[in-house]
Order: sequence, then C-alpha cells, then structure tokens
Amino acid sequence: MSTAAILVALVSFVLGALLALLTIPVLVWLERRIAGLTQDRLGPNRTNIFGFRLGGVVQSFADVVKLLLKEEYYPSHIKNGKWLFMFAPIITFAAALLAFMAIPFADTLLIDGEALRIQPLPIDFGVFWYMAISAIGVLGVIFGGWLSHNKYSLLGAARAGSMVISYELPLGLSILAFIITYNTIDFNAMVQWQSGTLFGFLPAWGIIVQPLAAIILIVALFAETNRNPFTVAEGESEIVAGFMTEYTAMKFAMYFMGEYVAMNTASAVIITMIFGGYQIPWVSTEMLQENFSIFAISIMLIMPIIVSILIRWMQKNNTVRPSVATDDGRNFETKVLTIVMIGMTLLVEAILIYLAFLTDSALANSLAITLFQIVVFVVKLMIFNMFFILIRWTVPRFRYDQVQKLGWYYLLPLSLFNLAITAIIIVGVTS
Repeated sequence: MSTAAILVALVSFVLGALLALLTIPVLVWLERRIAGLTQDRLGPNRTNIFGFRLGGVVQSFADVVKLLLKEEYYPSHIKNGKWLFMFAPIITFAAALLAFMAIPFADTLLIDGEALRIQPLPIDFGVFWYMAISAIGVLGVIFGGWLSHNKYSLLGAARAGSMVISYELPLGLSILAFIITYNTIDFNAMVQWQSGTLFGFLPAWGIIVQPLAAIILIVALFAETNRNPFTVAEGESEIVAGFMTEYTAMKFAMYFMGEYVAMNTASAVIITMIFGGYQIPWVSTEMLQENFSIFAISIMLIMPIIVSILIRWMQKNNTVRPSVATDDGRNFETKVLTIVMIGMTLLVEAILIYLAFLTDSALANSLAITLFQIVVFVVKLMIFNMFFILIRWTVPRFRYDQVQKLGWYYLLPLSLFNLAITAIIIVGVTS
C-alpha cells in the first residue's frame, strides 16, 4: 500500500468519525430549535462561552459537560450482569457508529493512477456491512432493558425486539430491490449508477427508479432508529422512559448519542441509495473533471450570494427584544461571525482562482472536486436529518398495535410485491 493510500484512508476514517460524532451537538440543537418552532417558542438561546452562543449550539456542549460530571448511579437491585448493564449502551452506540463507516463521502480519488476510496471503511460490500452491523444495535437495547430488572425497561426492550422483527424484513426486501436494480452491493457503485439520467432528462435517483422501495426504506429506517412516530420502546407517556429508565449520566448519554448517530447513519443510507449520494443531478464526476473551470467559476459566483444571505439573516435574527436593556454580547458575536464568514469566503475564492486559472495540476482539480462532493454529501445529510427531526415534532406517536400492523400488514406485503415486480422487469430487460 502506497503512502498516498494510507493518508487517504486515515483522512477518510477521521472524517467519518467527525461526521458521525461532531454532528451530534448540531443535531441536538436542531432538534430543540425545530421543537421550539413547532411549539411557538425560541428553544436554547442563553448559554454562551465568552459571549458566543452560536445560535444556541453552545447549549449542546454544556449538556455534554453536565452528563460527564453527573454521578454514576447503579440500581441496588441489579445483582447479576452488572458489567453487561454498563456495556449495553456502548453496544448500541458502537453499532450505529460502525454502520456509518461504510458510507462513501465522495468519488474515488486518483493519485498516480491509483483509485483511492473516500470512505472510512473502503469495502465493496457496504450494504451487507450496514445491514449486519446496524442489526446489532438492538442488542444493546434488549440487554439494557432486561438487565435493569425494571418492568418498564423490560417492556421497552420487548417492544424494541419486536420492532426489529417487524421492520427488518421490509427493510431488507426494499434494499434487495435496490441491489437487483443497481446490480451491486457497493454503496459507491450505487451512487455512480445514480449519476446517469432516465429518458435523457430525469436524474436516475433511486427515489425515481424505485419509488415504492424508497418509501418502504424510509419508513423502515424511521422504525429502526426508534424515532417518532415509532418511539414505542421509550414511550414517556406509557412506560416512563422504556429501556433507559434505570440509566443515568454517561450510560444514558451513550444511548442518547447512539440515537442521533443512528439517525445520522439512516439519513446517510437514504441519500446514498435513493438521492444520489454525493452527486448532484445531471452532473457526474467525469463532467466536473472535464469542465472544471466552469465548475469553479459557478462556485465563485454562487458562494458570495449564499454567504450574504446568511449574514443578513444572522444580523436580523441574532438580536434580543427591544425591552431588554442589554444585548448580552450578541452584536459583538454577529460582527465576529460576519468577519469569519467573509474571510472564509475570500479564502475559498482565492483557492478556486488559483486552481481554475493559475495551475494545470490534475491532482489539485481532483482534490477540489472531492471536497465539493463531500460538501454536497454533508448538505444532503443535514437536510434529511432535519426531515427526521421535523417528523418527530409534527407526527404523533403510533400505538404499539398500529406499529405492528403497519409492519406486518402493509410494509411486508408491499415489499414482496415490489421485489417481484422488480425481478420481472429486470429479467425482461436483460433477457
């Protein structure tokens, strides 16, 4: 293995870990902001570090510190399996994190004729890896509920286990339909397949090619991640906190973070399989490479417009009520963030000018395209995470019987029907 391959592998792994972990505070902030929006309130807006609130994001970091410093509590009635009781949250968190590592963030990078994957785990069986690893996460829930020796925890764990049984089959069958369509189990190859067009003008995304399978996939992943309307395993209004009832401090934090990493992973799988992954519609990696100057100029024109809109929005909203005597440093925060955003814009513009007009390096152009695709992936990822959060705060929780009925009576027959139709069409086209 060459030095370049080792460096790219390390950078990809670190990037994957950062995307999975550092997005947690942002997702928690989005959760609270969207919840505040739907409930006609502000959400987190006070906690700050030297006057910097970052729109309320600092509150998420304060919560991390709080959970780190809280006293660890072990229920006295837990006599046997105490070590597994402690380890159970780690299973759930680690499974969600490892499943995320199979997702590609950009197209392969060519260095000295060597194709290098921008993927934390550069494997060509990413679909199987995701299905195998993500299914392990429920074991942490079951172990935690069972070993808590709490009737509410046990009931929540039983519900989580039954959810896996009811939704794993439709999920697997919908993914199988995509495997047959794309003729691959490699996530990167699936994204490449979606870079084409249908009928010459429609992007060949999975949502268009396999609309029924896409809907089943999204619904099943909502259930797999225990997000509303499928939060029956931790239904606060029914069973206190479900399988997490006896967990506190960092043990609770591991379950808490595992939920957001699982949501992040589910969003990454959805955009990779049915929304083109790191690709933008009608523009493949080859087209970006062949028309790099046009691509660079387009970014140079679009970026200042987007940044100016963000700055104006921040200046308008990063204020306090007129009745408040002091702005609590918000004007200073706005000025600093404005300078930072303008500085970053100028830096990116200078780099693009250099790459587009002052150098002919194919490697530099390829790196620029790779960075652009990573940004596209992250934007899509955050948009779908916001969709997860919006659904949670706008759709009521299903009853347990409704959850089971949806899985067994509707999703399973529909997934079998879709798989049969897909097989017939594929065989008819290829024969």
